[in-house]
Amino acid sequence: MASLMIPALAPAGSFKEPVGLQLYSLRAEFNRDVPATLEQVHGYGIRRVELAGTYNLTPEKFRQLLAANQLKAVSGHFPFERYRDDSEGIARDARTLGLRYAGCAWIPHEGDFDEKECRDAIAVFNKAGQVLGRHGLKFFYHVHGFEFQPYGQGTLLDLLMTETNPQWVSYQMDVFWIVFPGQDPVQLLEKYKGRWKLMHLKDLRKGVVTGALTGHTDVINDVALGTGQVNWPALLQAAKKAGIKHYFIEDESPTAAQQIPQSLKFLQTVQW
Repeated sequence: MASLMIPALAPAGSFKEPVGLQLYSLRAEFNRDVPATLEQVHGYGIRRVELAGTYNLTPEKFRQLLAANQLKAVSGHFPFERYRDDSEGIARDARTLGLRYAGCAWIPHEGDFDEKECRDAIAVFNKAGQVLGRHGLKFFYHVHGFEFQPYGQGTLLDLLMTETNPQWVSYQMDVFWIVFPGQDPVQLLEKYKGRWKLMHLKDLRKGVVTGALTGHTDVINDVALGTGQVNWPALLQAAKKAGIKHYFIEDESPTAAQQIPQSLKFLQTVQW
């Protein structure tokens, strides 16, 4: 298949990978007008997207609207409870949408994430991964920052990584949710090389204190790539070496529509 490189990525920069958009970034706009917002995404020069719902449209109708705007949905997020109770239904919807990857972005938990909740999730993920695999789909878990609770000589993320079957369970690194809890994304890419398949490119506002394991912070702390705390040259080089296959900008800020073009321009020019 021909590369879907976004037009903005010129030879001047060092980063050459195709870049998509997690459509959750424009959730307010989608809730107002789905067709117009997909036109807006096309206008950014983006051709690959990741889904987080279909905004009250059927999977069939949403795929039609994507195609009308020359957009290809590569992956999508679905709720944990649905993976637990209806993995077959997710597989059906994912195939209808044309996805290659189907993931989960949150594990329900009370208070601090604990070992029991982690092991329950491991069982759900291993089972869901097998179900999706039978349908030619790849399951992934999107790390959200609360998984770094101490466990043994490491963290509960280490438990997740070691107890989920690599054949069935891959991972998505959201850079923001690695940096916010005070972790090193480059080190984690190296430690679990081959497990990370997808990445959310997201920057953390300068001055925000790191180290909290809540998985929550004010959405205004999402800033345009290159203006925050992340060392992008080091991160992007490590991502390539680690085998990241798909990159998506995700920007949860209320000004995402204005920041997305800034982030695309940064990726066009970043050098190492």
